[in-house]
Amino acid sequence: MYEPPSGYEVVSETGYRGEAVELRFVLESLGVKSKITQFRGGWLILVPSEHATRAAEEIVSYQRESAEQSSERPVLIPTYGGALFGVSVYAGVLMLVAVLMGRSVFGFDWWTAGQMQSGLVMEGQWWRTVTALTLHLDPGHIGSNLVFGCVFGLMAGRVLGGGVAWLVIVFSGALGNLVNAMLQSADHTSIGASTAVFSALGVLVSHALKPRSGPRENFLKRWSPLIGGLVIFGFTGIGGENTDVTAHATGLLAGLVLGWVGAALPSDWLSSRRVQQASGLVALSLVVIAWTVGLALAG
Repeated sequence: MYEPPSGYEVVSETGYRGEAVELRFVLESLGVKSKITQFRGGWLILVPSEHATRAAEEIVSYQRESAEQSSERPVLIPTYGGALFGVSVYAGVLMLVAVLMGRSVFGFDWWTAGQMQSGLVMEGQWWRTVTALTLHLDPGHIGSNLVFGCVFGLMAGRVLGGGVAWLVIVFSGALGNLVNAMLQSADHTSIGASTAVFSALGVLVSHALKPRSGPRENFLKRWSPLIGGLVIFGFTGIGGENTDVTAHATGLLAGLVLGWVGAALPSDWLSSRRVQQASGLVALSLVVIAWTVGLALAG
């Protein structure tokens, strides 16, 4: 039988030193002086007698909360269909525009008609913010955007559904180009799906940051998706002679904002085939309309 020192009482006993130290820290954080001592292979928590009742209650409360949190099931993130179809359409559109531009189909200069030129965009030629997303310099340029676009787009399609995800991505890419045009000089030109690719990354980060019910997370874990997104951006969005870093950054920011809106949509909407099909059709129609307007005025 352990006899505590005069003026102290034992308020808890554990077989693990780590748990004893943890409980001592809990009590100390509440302003209760305490100490631990080893006894017969176990560890005892001692506090002054005048604080014994409060200390015992705090320990019981802490252990109850810890047990409840550890027993909670992991938060299951719902996924939706259409992701693979969405990236297939994305890849098809990029390849189709590359062929049409390379062969000057219909006698149009697709490059001049579709590139994002800041001055022209600010004069009202909004369609260039969309058409520029489908133009590329060379096979290497389109290849990298196909790879990263399909990877990020597939993941975004899983968490938002193929149709909604690509509607958000297309609008975010166009918004990113618009903001880029506002920030650049009038003669600045920009092309490539990379703005939309980084918009897709922003969508993923926003969805990962969405508050969910479940065990409480520490600061680092809570904001780790944003940190990870910025790291990926640093590795893939900066560098290269012809890299438009501003367009990548504005695309990422636009994806973060509109992705947050998409992540807030009711699950009933995201699981609805009609909603997904309608959203995908709107996204594709925006690209078609933008090119139709651009080529019509160029002719």
